[in-house]
Amino acid sequence: MTTSILTYILGIPLLAAVLLVFVPGNYRVIIRAIALAATLVPMVLAIKMFCQFVTGHVGYQFEQQIPWVESLGMSYHVGVDGLNVGLVLMGAIVAFAAACCSWEIQTREKEFYILLLVMTGGILGAFASLDLFFFYAFHEFALVPTFIMIGVWGRSERKNYATFQITIYLTIGALLALIGLIALYIQSGAHTFDIPKLVEYIAANPLAAKSQNFIFPLLLFGFGILVSLWPFHSWAALGYGAAPAPTAMLHAGVLKKFGLYGLIRVALPLMPQAAQSWMQILAWLCLGNILYVGWVAMKQKNLNLLIGNSSVAHMGFIFLGIASLNLIGVTGAVLVMIAHGFLAALTFALSGYIYQKTGTLQISELGGLCRPLRFIGVTLLMAAMAGCGLPGFANFVGEVTVFFGAWQVPSLRVVTVLAVWGALIIGAVYMTRAVRNVLHGPVPEKWSKLADATDVWRKLPYALLLVSLLVFGFVPSLLTDKIVPDAKKMVQMANPVSDKPGAVAVSEIPNLKSALPN
Repeated sequence: MTTSILTYILGIPLLAAVLLVFVPGNYRVIIRAIALAATLVPMVLAIKMFCQFVTGHVGYQFEQQIPWVESLGMSYHVGVDGLNVGLVLMGAIVAFAAACCSWEIQTREKEFYILLLVMTGGILGAFASLDLFFFYAFHEFALVPTFIMIGVWGRSERKNYATFQITIYLTIGALLALIGLIALYIQSGAHTFDIPKLVEYIAANPLAAKSQNFIFPLLLFGFGILVSLWPFHSWAALGYGAAPAPTAMLHAGVLKKFGLYGLIRVALPLMPQAAQSWMQILAWLCLGNILYVGWVAMKQKNLNLLIGNSSVAHMGFIFLGIASLNLIGVTGAVLVMIAHGFLAALTFALSGYIYQKTGTLQISELGGLCRPLRFIGVTLLMAAMAGCGLPGFANFVGEVTVFFGAWQVPSLRVVTVLAVWGALIIGAVYMTRAVRNVLHGPVPEKWSKLADATDVWRKLPYALLLVSLLVFGFVPSLLTDKIVPDAKKMVQMANPVSDKPGAVAVSEIPNLKSALPN
């Protein structure tokens, strides 16, 4: 059997983590070189895979399946379609950028890079896996290092409290999701964890309404807690504020999308009846992310807490796209997932640089940083504009597409109007205020001699993430052409009755390109 490129993408970081175990801890240069190489190669392979992905191909691509526990229907099964090929690419790029930004770690570097590589392999494995067992196991493989990295290398006075809170919340969320996945396996009667086989079997033998109504809320709130769905969101900003920059980049940027991807890949198509009844509730909950958490972000006096709350607020747009249950909205949700991954990683990387140079992220103590930190300042300004949804960045494309999709559902129009107001007003206020207070105004004397990112290696991770936002912002068809065919199939399964509100969008597929910015 030919080894899939996905196996190399997820396997290289894990093998490198094992290799680092045998490297003496005082070989700092070698340790860092191995970590950089072990994330650079998967990034190059992911770009190659993305470019070779055949648009319109029926079924999964770059697929590989190796039986494991045949009696339970478990197998190592990886593959990509339009829903996850962009997520794998984004995850690989962010992982390399996070490894580049790990120069801030000065103690226990060997252990940090081992955990970083394990986290990277787990993240990429979770998005590539087509088996429910490995889908969940890879996520847990990536989640555990998060707790350790915050507890050991965290930089906040409340890092122990943050570690405790994030551990409890995410453990509860993961447990609920696990119960839901096990119940799905049992209730389906398919006797397999293989996602394509489950989809095929349940399409022919739909789950009973009682089973759907039991399993779907478990997955919705289990995955929702992992994604910081309001009101289960308070762990996120505090955890990211205490985490070292590379950890925040990987978790906020990539790993948090696991729950959203799980809803789209598993919950919606396999339990359409329950999905229809829960989407109105989800739509109103997402306003808690967009409006309430946005207001909280406006009150923050710490740059990292502002960025963390902004990240939570952006999750609301993805939930709104999912709640629309139509092609345009779900396509927009996937676009925002990818765009936000790049944006969150970029903003946390920049805040990490500022913290390393100043020793503080209190906004009142900063100011005028655009003068001594010209490259970092300009990049932070562009990241803030991307967060505001400025045209030209991938975030604008995704959010506008979500709004178009949600507006097509009459019962979601009030929610859509409020969400647009939150994006245009609340988001713009806290982002532009942060830019004014951090980058402009008089430069405090103690910051006047700060060293900017001058060499190529220092600039590379920020430039890579920013370019990714701009490329997919100016040419969104690179993503949408891949997403639409598979999003269409998912939406059709989630809307088995074509005359229901929201299902009408399935017949509007020719108009999708006209709804998207060119």
